[in-house]
Formats: sequence, C-alpha cells, structure tokens
Amino acid sequence: MRKRRFEIVAVGAVLALAATACGSSGGGSNPAQPDRSDLELVIGSVWPEGDPESTSVSPVMASINLAVQDIRAAGGIVQLLRGDYGTDPDAAAEAVNRLLGEGVHAILGAGSSQASQSFIQTLYDAQIPQCAASNTSPSFSTQENAAFFFRTVPPDEAVSPIVATLVAADGATHVAIPARDDDWGNALSNLLVESLGELGVSAEIISYDPNATSFDPIVAAVQSTGADAVVFVTFSEGAEIIRGLLEAGLPATAMYGTDGIYDHNLAEVVSPSSPEVLNGFLMVAAGGNPTFNGRITGLTDGNVVWGGQAYDCVVVLMLAALAADSTSGPAIIAEVPGVTKGGQQCFSYRSCSLLVLDGVDIDYVGASGTLELDEVGDPTIGRYFVAELNYGVLTVIASHDVDLAELG
Repeated sequence: MRKRRFEIVAVGAVLALAATACGSSGGGSNPAQPDRSDLELVIGSVWPEGDPESTSVSPVMASINLAVQDIRAAGGIVQLLRGDYGTDPDAAAEAVNRLLGEGVHAILGAGSSQASQSFIQTLYDAQIPQCAASNTSPSFSTQENAAFFFRTVPPDEAVSPIVATLVAADGATHVAIPARDDDWGNALSNLLVESLGELGVSAEIISYDPNATSFDPIVAAVQSTGADAVVFVTFSEGAEIIRGLLEAGLPATAMYGTDGIYDHNLAEVVSPSSPEVLNGFLMVAAGGNPTFNGRITGLTDGNVVWGGQAYDCVVVLMLAALAADSTSGPAIIAEVPGVTKGGQQCFSYRSCSLLVLDGVDIDYVGASGTLELDEVGDPTIGRYFVAELNYGVLTVIASHDVDLAELG
C-alpha cells in the first residue's frame, strides 16, 4: 500500500512577490542552447473543456498551451491531444480510452478527483503516467492503483488548516460546510471539521448531491445549524447556495470558498446587478507564482487557479521522459520525483532540459513554485493564495506556503 502521514510545518507566511519570481519560473524565452534530444512525448489532456460553468477551463488550457509552446521554443518535441468530457465526469473514462487508442504516452487531468477515479485503474493496468493539476483528494496518496499517478497540487491536508485559521481568526464559533457528496467533497469537508476543531471551532457538514435540481434544501439545512460562518466545498453550483444564503440574511463576510468555487467572476454570477453583495467573501486556492500568473492573466477570463499546476504537469512529464530517455510509462514515472528535488535548481524547461541532457541531477522549481514530490507523487510544498471580493473585483490579499513534512 502507498501510505502517507503529514505534518504541517509552516502555514501563513506571507510571501514577497519578488521572492516567488526567483529566475524565470514558468518562462521559456531566455536564449540558450536548444534541447538536443529527438525524443517525442505525446500527452493527452483530459479536461471538461465543454463545461461552460467550469472556472478552471480557461486558466488550465491557457497554461497547458503555454507549456507546450515553451517546450517547443526550447527545441523539445511534444504533442498534445485533447480529451474533452464536457459536463459529465463519468465521460472522462471514455476520453481516456480514446486517447490511449491514439497512442498517448501520458495523461494530464482530469479536472476533478471524481473524474480521475473513473479511469485511474485503466492507467494503472496500461502503465501510463497521469499528472493531475487539481485533484486534491487524499485518497490518491494511499490507493494501490495510483502507482502511475502524481500531482502538482498537494492533497487537502495542506489547505484545510489555512481555511480553518482564516475562519477562526474572524471569530466564528460554529461553521456549516455545504459539501459535494463525492470523493473530494467528503475528504475536504471532514478535514475542515478536524482543523476547525483543533482551533476550538465546532463545525458540521451538509452533504449534497451536486446534480440536484434545486439547492433550496441545502440553504435551509445550513440555516437550521445556526452557524455564524459557512465554508463552501463546492464547484460552480455553490453560487446558487450562496445566493440563497444572502437572501436569508447571512453576510458575505461570513462566507469562505475553497478552490472548487474560486472564480474571478463569482460576484457577477451570484448577483449581476449588485456585485457588492459579495463584498468581503474570501476564497483560498492553489496558484502559481506572480510571474507566471501575469503570463496567463491576459489569456484567460481573469482566473488563474490551477494554471501553474497544469503548466508544471506538462514540464515535469517532459523532463522525466528526457531523464529516462524513454517514453515508456514505467521509465517516466520512475524519474518524476527525481526531477523535482535534490539536484541543481532550475526554473524553466529550457534551462532544466539542458542540464538533464548533460547528465546533471535537477530540481525543477516551477510555475506553481517548489514541488519536491515525494515517493507517492505528492508535492511536499504547496502554494496557496487568499483572495477577497469587493465590488466584483477579486484581489489577492495574502499568499501562503505550506511545507508537508513526511513522518513515515
């Protein structure tokens, strides 16, 4: 079994923007000797591109495209095939089967932990590496069929203390947590209850079917708890719950969102005519460093969530293939942890690939920051930002690095 335990070593250090830039992380424009390898890697992207309510589509696809562009500009040979599963996570498995039939060497995605669980056994059987940019369910860290799975976003053990600390610092005493009844929603909501409890804050979970036709019962259930704060473990459907709670009199300053609902346009979605009703709403999400976020902001609808992580998936897969000098799945996955830790630091595909081809052990510091992947493919360093809505404008007000030290 793949077994993990975590220890939060540091939470809450506000990062200086200059410190996160550190070279040209996530860049690829500096002139240098081109990649001398003729190895060609074919990556299949599995994402809900056809879901108009998915706030991750724009930043993730822009970041994947940038990574491919940067690798090619540096002389690398990479091909990207797309597997769009629209609004149905169960269709992700069909997209994966099609991509495998087209000869992909690796899979990037899916958009949700639930979708990835639908095909992880297939990839295990086929020995095809999978990199997830947004799958935070702790389940992947321990399940046997995740041997070919790794991710560039930490599991939810990393973010739950950040959210809990924010809520407790604002004076909440009893928290309601409307949460999707799926792998991610169940895991994160239970971790939040634990983290809040450690801070002396009671909490209860209101689990719901994300495919429900009406969320009025969820609004009523939250009200019945008498909670003085609400943390949303939702995707885009959470906007309806927020709208109902606002109408019931709960102020936005008592509401907190996790990365599933992180949306630059959330205030407009909730109340197009009065975006100020969400003034003070806080959201916590995994993100890239400011330099990289600046690159993709002009290419997206303003959202940056999971963009840096998606970029890093592409680069790590390509660097691992170079280090292995192979497109074989077992060879690639064996090299994945090593290219993110313990060697000479490098900050772009161009600089890292040249070192790899010269036989140098590297430590890729990516668009999402330091990765330091462990033996089960989880980052041991996570970067998160806190953003606040005011008059429809979402502003990052703090950044946090979390170091998850392995205890054994």
